[in-house]
Amino acid sequence: MAYDERLAARIRESVSDVVTGEPVEEKKMFGGLAFLLGGHMAVAASGQGGLMVRCAPEDTDALIGEPGASRMEMRGRAMDGWLRVSAEAVEGEPDLERWVGRGLAYARSLPPK
Repeated sequence: MAYDERLAARIRESVSDVVTGEPVEEKKMFGGLAFLLGGHMAVAASGQGGLMVRCAPEDTDALIGEPGASRMEMRGRAMDGWLRVSAEAVEGEPDLERWVGRGLAYARSLPPK
């Protein structure tokens, strides 16, 4: 499944509303379109639908309690610090902006690559 171009455009707009003066790179990865800050992935339009969001590993358990959020699995292994958020959970702009903001805040907390 290809990533949702409309969702990618909405993420792009949300990122531009939040980030000023810092270069945000768009890169195709994991079958989707990722948005990187300081060389770190913050959020992506997932090739499996919805979002991939990066977060602090210690926040994973609390965040998966939110509607539509689940721990991401890579090669059958659950990953702390990486979330999947369903497309339905980000249909509204405030919900999308909240998740995008979380991913950007975490990427911004990491040292630049």
